[in-house]
Amino acid sequence: MATLTPSAPRPAGHSHLKDLDYSVVQQCMHCGLCLPTCPTYDATKLERNSPRGRIALMRAIADDRLEPSKSFADEMYFCLGCLACMTACPAGVNYAELFEHARAEAEQSGVLNSPKRSLIRNFTLRWLFMDMHRLHAVGFAMRLYQQLGLQILLRRSGILKLLPARLRELEAMTPPVQPKFSAELINPVTPPTGQKKYRVAMLTGCAQDLIFSDVNRDTVDVLIRNNCEVITPPEQLCCGSLHAHNGEWELAQQLARKQIDQFPPEQFDAIITNAAGCGSHLKHYAKLLEGDPVYHKRAELWDEKVKDIHEWLAFTGITPPPTKDTPKQVVTYHEACHLCHGQKITAQPRQILRAIPNLKLVELPESTWCCGSAGIYNLIQPEMAGDLLDRKLKHIKTTNATVVATGNPGCMLQIINGARQQQLPLRVAHPVTLLAEAYRRAD
Repeated sequence: MATLTPSAPRPAGHSHLKDLDYSVVQQCMHCGLCLPTCPTYDATKLERNSPRGRIALMRAIADDRLEPSKSFADEMYFCLGCLACMTACPAGVNYAELFEHARAEAEQSGVLNSPKRSLIRNFTLRWLFMDMHRLHAVGFAMRLYQQLGLQILLRRSGILKLLPARLRELEAMTPPVQPKFSAELINPVTPPTGQKKYRVAMLTGCAQDLIFSDVNRDTVDVLIRNNCEVITPPEQLCCGSLHAHNGEWELAQQLARKQIDQFPPEQFDAIITNAAGCGSHLKHYAKLLEGDPVYHKRAELWDEKVKDIHEWLAFTGITPPPTKDTPKQVVTYHEACHLCHGQKITAQPRQILRAIPNLKLVELPESTWCCGSAGIYNLIQPEMAGDLLDRKLKHIKTTNATVVATGNPGCMLQIINGARQQQLPLRVAHPVTLLAEAYRRAD
C-alpha cells in the first residue's frame, strides 16, 4: 500500500487511515493484554469499547471493508486516549498515532457534522485556540466576570436553575481565571540565581496560561534555582495538542511550525513544558511534520529538546531545598496519563516530591488510572468522566493525604472540581509548585 505522509498534498478522496503506514495498522496481535488497562472496556466489558476492538474498526476502514460511520466516530470519541493500552502492549502498538488518525478520519468523513457541533468546533478549535490574543480576550472577560462578583450573583440568583441540567453542570465546572497571565508574571529573560549551566525555553501553554499561570511562574522559579537561564517569550501559541487529539491534523501542523519558528531548538539546551498532555504531543512534531521539506529536520531536533519539567530536573539534578520552616505535608501523587503512559515519566515526579523536606509521599492506589479529564473528555462524555472521577477520589481518600500532586492542568481541574463537589479538604498542586514553595521559604 502506498504511504502518504501527514504533510504531503492531499488528493481527492484522501483517507487518514487508508494512507497511514499499514505496518502501524496491522501491528496489533489481538492478544487482549490491553483489556484490563482500558477504563472504557473495564466499565462496559464490550469489545468495541476496547483498544483491540477500536483497532479492528480502524483496520477495517484501512482495508476498505468498512466506511466511516457515525457509530465508528462515536466510538473513537468514547475512547479517553489515555494510552494505558500502550504501556500494557507487548507488541509496541502505536495506539496514539492510530487514535489521532482515526479521529481525523471521523472528522474528515463529516459523519458527526451538525450545525451546533460545527459552530462549537469552529469557535474553539479553528478560531479561539489558533490565536492567543483571542484566548486572552476571552480570559480577561471571564476574569472580570468572576472578580466583579457577577458569577456569584448569577449563581445565587436562581437563574441557572432555568437552564438545562448539562449547562448547569458545565457552568459549575468553570475554572477561576488567574489574576495575571504568564507574561505579567514572568520576564522574557530570567537569569539563574547561581551559576548558569543551561539555557532553556519555557512554554506557557494556552489554557495553562489562563488558569494556572502561577504554575508557570513556579516552574521558572524552580528552573532558575537549578542553574538555568529561562527564556519566556510573552506572546506564545497553543502547542496544537487540542487540535491533533480532536481530528484537526492540518491545524496542529500549522501550530507546530509556528512553535518551531518561535523557539528554534538549536538555540536551547531544553524546551520545557509543565503540562503532561501538551508534552506528549510536543515530543512528536517530527511525525506530525513528516515529509515537510522545510520543517521535518528541525522538528526532529525539536523532539529531542522538549523536556517535561520533572524529566529535566531529574536529568540535571535537583538543588536540595532548605529544611528551615518546612511544614509537614502528607501528599499523594496522581499520574497524569500522558505523563506516565504517553511519555513514560513515572519516577521523576516522585523524585521531586521526595526531595522536599518534611513531605511524606503516600502512594495512590491505581495511580495510573485515568481521572476522567482526558483533554475535553469530561465535557463530551460527562457520565463516564464522572464515574472515573468518583473512582479516583475514592482512592485518594484512602491515603489520608491533604495534598494531591499531579502534573497536568486537566487532571488538576478535574480533581479540584470533584473535591469541591464532595466537600473534601484537599489541596491539588503541581509537584513543581510544592518544590517552588520549599525554595521560597529560604528567601
